[in-house]
Amino acid sequence: MSAEKVRKYLEERSMADRITVHQETIDTVEHAAEQIGCSEAEIAKTLSFIVDEKPVIVVMAGDGRVNSSKFKGQFHTKPSMIPRERVEELTGFVPGGVCPFGVPEGIPIWLDVSMKRFEYVHPAGGDIYTSVKMTPEELEQVTGAAGWCDVCKGWEEA
Repeated sequence: MSAEKVRKYLEERSMADRITVHQETIDTVEHAAEQIGCSEAEIAKTLSFIVDEKPVIVVMAGDGRVNSSKFKGQFHTKPSMIPRERVEELTGFVPGGVCPFGVPEGIPIWLDVSMKRFEYVHPAGGDIYTSVKMTPEELEQVTGAAGWCDVCKGWEEA
């Protein structure tokens, strides 16, 4: 159902041709990279947090990890992920399929600068079998992102 919602969302924005449905699960960065045929870093992983008692989505490169002090600098609170059992209730997507497309109104979507180094990134498409290929700039436009942030560590290029 969520993948259908994403397909409709992307159709309305003339981007449904970017969707790929995979035979195997893409529920982890590793599985997604294997199925898509790209590096793990090019996977745009979508994480959901609670900030001021409300959900917030952050999309980052697959090789990034949340840096607590950077996160606190951006959101003025420690990073606190939405508990797995509440992810679907709050975001509309099951864990492993959370994506930045068609999220409930009022949930801000932030994009981490770790993705800007790639020509294309691959966020999930609403379930654990669907991905979407687009440039970071297209991702920003199609999601109506609140903006770019810098809340990751571990991805910096040498």
